Amino acid sequence: MRKLLPSAPPIVSTSAKAQTDAQGSGTESLSKLAPGLYVVATPIGNAADITLRALDTLTRATAIACEDTRVTAKLMGIHGIHTPFVSYHEHNAAKMRPILIERMQAGDAIALVTDAGTPLVSDPGYKLVRECVAAGVAVTTLPGASAPLVALVLSGLPTDRFLFAGFLPNKSSARRATAGELKNVPATLVFFESPQRLPESLADLADILGSREAAVARELTKLYEEVRRGTLPELAAHYAEAGPPRGEVVLVIGPPGAEEAPSEADIDSLLREALTRLSVRDAAADVAARTGQPKRAVYARALELTRGELTRGELTRGEGPGHG
Repeated sequence: MRKLLPSAPPIVSTSAKAQTDAQGSGTESLSKLAPGLYVVATPIGNAADITLRALDTLTRATAIACEDTRVTAKLMGIHGIHTPFVSYHEHNAAKMRPILIERMQAGDAIALVTDAGTPLVSDPGYKLVRECVAAGVAVTTLPGASAPLVALVLSGLPTDRFLFAGFLPNKSSARRATAGELKNVPATLVFFESPQRLPESLADLADILGSREAAVARELTKLYEEVRRGTLPELAAHYAEAGPPRGEVVLVIGPPGAEEAPSEADIDSLLREALTRLSVRDAAADVAARTGQPKRAVYARALELTRGELTRGELTRGEGPGHG
């Protein structure tokens, strides 16, 4: 759970003043939002990182749908907002979606927030948006803080093309498979990761992705914000010795270089080594994950090697590499 830092005085939104003025003058319609869903970004660590438009909408909404009412209550308290909450999280989302949609169809304006950052980024909010669209309910987004973008900007890595891939898998085998699938994607990769798993995850990624440039960003927008940059092996070695960092982590990995494409000889060498300790199927799966090559083609080549059928040609076209 992210801790919000009230590093600036509470901001009094223009909507709060407008609402007070409207009530005093008898023109309450000035403070009423149009019915629909308002997807509102909230701070990722520093409570001052919220837009005036977001504060205005949160003040004027009928209700705020939030993951953890305690977290949202703290942020709303900092900014003097007293809009009622509706609990909406992964455990009750299926039950709550039709209730929220019915309320919006009846005229309510519902603001959707997450505990930190932009809703729908690695959370179940997209299902609510999807069902609102299907039901003809208006959806509006209010942009703001997003941890993947903040980490990407701070990383110093290419930003012209990037892929946010959410949380890395918990298990090493699944992490390695994910890295293999993304190995040849010509883009900077951005992941969320648990600080406790970071050392072993970096070791797995270094094994699969090699010496790519990377950055580990933690405590973003907070007092102890830190970005550690280096190659994957360097970062893996650092955290293996230093231990897991504190705070929430975003991992950014640079795109592949042209030299990273595996040669046929490289794949054969990896297969021969893997076949000394694994079955044909497991060896093929391991090498496919490490090289990013299609599993079926690698498996076919592994069978050829075990049978001594060294046919001339390229692995990726289903042919052997010609060892005579």
